[in-house]
Amino acid sequence: MTALAQWFLFSSHDSVLLHIAANPDCTINEIADAMALTPRSVSRTMRDLSRAGILYIRKNGGQPRYAVNLDCPFLHPSIKGYTLRYVLGQMAEQGQLLMAAAYLDAHGAGA
Repeated sequence: MTALAQWFLFSSHDSVLLHIAANPDCTINEIADAMALTPRSVSRTMRDLSRAGILYIRKNGGQPRYAVNLDCPFLHPSIKGYTLRYVLGQMAEQGQLLMAAAYLDAHGAGA
């Protein structure tokens, strides 16, 4: 029996971007744990994504928060004309809804 080669459909940049779209309130350490990467590697990847205009990084108190720029066009010429919203829109929307529901659960619906 031959061993199957282990490969992934997405690069580490893609994987980090997908994770942030689905979990908009995540931290670098949470991303690193989920992706089996080091926090330093995740930080470098996020810096690349930010420089490309794909990822927004903002400070919320002392903790940075991340958001995917869904209006950013794909950079690869074979999918020219599509934006990230086309692929990640529903995932990001669902992540934001889950984050809002968690906030309401923690702070009460009347907060």
